[in-house]
Amino acid sequence: MRVVIDAMGSDNYPVPDVAGAVMAARQLDDTIVLVGNESAIKTELAKHDSGGLALEVVQADQIITMEDKPSQVVREKRGSSMHVGMNLVKSGDADAFVTAGNTGAALAVAMLRSVGLGRIPGIKRPALGVIFPTPERPFLIDYGANADCRPEHLLQFAMMGSLYVERVLGIKEPRVALISNGEEEGKGNILVQETIPLLDTSGLNFVGNIEPKELMRGAADVAVTDGFTGNILMKTAEAVASYMSESIRKYIKSNPFTAVGGLLARPAFNRVKQHLDPDEVGGVPLLGINGVVIIAHGSSSATAIKRAIEQARSVADKAVVEAIAVGIKQEG
Repeated sequence: MRVVIDAMGSDNYPVPDVAGAVMAARQLDDTIVLVGNESAIKTELAKHDSGGLALEVVQADQIITMEDKPSQVVREKRGSSMHVGMNLVKSGDADAFVTAGNTGAALAVAMLRSVGLGRIPGIKRPALGVIFPTPERPFLIDYGANADCRPEHLLQFAMMGSLYVERVLGIKEPRVALISNGEEEGKGNILVQETIPLLDTSGLNFVGNIEPKELMRGAADVAVTDGFTGNILMKTAEAVASYMSESIRKYIKSNPFTAVGGLLARPAFNRVKQHLDPDEVGGVPLLGINGVVIIAHGSSSATAIKRAIEQARSVADKAVVEAIAVGIKQEG
């Protein structure tokens, strides 16, 4: 396979982007295509032992910053590494695209067929899905692509999320649930209440409503919500985890007795930290787009970039885009 990485995407480009690509190239029997400023990429590659690795460099004349507005990117930066990279996938010269760049810009470029990949026919709204950092690893969709949604959008999110979990995570007939403020059908806002009948008759393994506490306990494999709620839910969980980690570290160091206990418990704490580390996830898939697109966080490390490349390869290998296209055609 050929996986494209936006080498000018991360906050500290091209350092982690190139390093992650090198790490991935050492482990995968695939070609990694680095898109961006050729001179800067090659300078960074020279710092690594990359001889003999399946790495290619493609020039892109423009860079999308985190401050760029999506509308500006679409109109004025068609020579960006994001545009060039996605169009390699569109033309069939690559199988997947990874970026740690501006999420809004990535959404805008990906959705417009005139400049990027375009939506799968029949998909009303593409959505971002993310693995929730709990032991059961439920898949949350939408993670922030659509702040305002209609019931038919959530129905498609559920279908796309179910296909992703089944093919990429290997879970047969994944349990699908709606995020709500209560498990009973009468609970939830109008959006939730009007989505329930659609999911009841969808043919998916719909298990009803779940509260966030049930999500963390693994009550569903796919948790469906609008992007506004999903983004707040995920960011709140990350903030609480960070606060708890800092608080535990602070109080362990507060006196000699707890410090000794902390040393004894360090292996367990390290395992928990690794389990919650977002770098281990890599990135989030943008589902509903006519091509494989993985969006990583701007602060991604080289490890996160490597994981995102592995994830992109897996999504392409499992033919998730093709499965969604078939599923939405059958629904129509």
